[in-house]
Amino acid sequence: MKLTRFSRIKWEKAVDFRKRGQFREAEDELKEALDEQPESPALRASLAQVYLMQERLLEARVLAESILAEDPQYPEALYVMGEIFFRQERMEEALQYYRQAALKDKRPYITLRVARTLRRMEQYEEALDTLDSLLLHQKDNRYFLKEKALVLNRMKHSEAALAVYEDLRKLDPDDSFVRKEIVRLRGEDRSRESTIEELEKVVSLPSQKDDAQMHGLLGQKLKEAGRLREAAAAFHEAGKMAPDNSYFAKQEGFCYYGLGEYPEAAEYLSRAFQKDPYDYYVKGTLKKIYTSTGRTKDFIDLLEKTLKEHPENVKLMGTLHGMKKRLEKEERET
Repeated sequence: MKLTRFSRIKWEKAVDFRKRGQFREAEDELKEALDEQPESPALRASLAQVYLMQERLLEARVLAESILAEDPQYPEALYVMGEIFFRQERMEEALQYYRQAALKDKRPYITLRVARTLRRMEQYEEALDTLDSLLLHQKDNRYFLKEKALVLNRMKHSEAALAVYEDLRKLDPDDSFVRKEIVRLRGEDRSRESTIEELEKVVSLPSQKDDAQMHGLLGQKLKEAGRLREAAAAFHEAGKMAPDNSYFAKQEGFCYYGLGEYPEAAEYLSRAFQKDPYDYYVKGTLKKIYTSTGRTKDFIDLLEKTLKEHPENVKLMGTLHGMKKRLEKEERET
């Protein structure tokens, strides 16, 4: 279905807003276009992607499924379904949708999603083959190279991964994640303490003191060495520099949990959980903290708050139901 001039203008504005991270504005533009052309699969698919970027997975799925009911091979809708299942940790289903989308849409970013899903499923050889097929045509593509390095890391091919990261550093010397990985891989042949000493020097340098990735790597090494108090401080610094990165909050919370400081652990793990409620380990640790300290009601409140932001999370609904039954039992026994 061809877009009218009005719808085309609105769609182009929405794309621009989406690129700038202004998702509500993009949503408004697309809804105005859909008022004129409610049956347009292109507009519905674009709106579904805007919902995805806001983690509104249920609304994105409704739109994608409405498109696929009319055209089962519509690539943008297949891609949206793949993204939804990927975020729900349903990798087999995500892979199926990504592969169907890639058959119809040859843009490399969809094939990259196939490789990423294969990595998450620990099908490393197939993931590597998929990436190499992309790199044949775009050998300097940083996204493909980063994914290849991640796969090589998982395969324990440290030297090969380091070589890829060295290539990436030439392409973008300012990439802090790449710098961090190079330091980490080079440090594999050193003792843990010497690596920690080196990282402590690195993060004290004026050029590196605001590098969240380096502070996070220092935290990781300190945590591995059992120096949990110092590790928590390093993760805290990293979190201040990159507040949207839930990994740092998770790790700080796990450090406090290891120290037996449960209120602090609950605070940081709860922050991470609200951003990523699919993390089984975070949810399980929070459940242990809240139930062992007699705060079942507080855990229920956290689950309800998180479920409002992620209403499509069926497992979260099940956990909430189980905790409410547990609270009823506790109240009967007191």
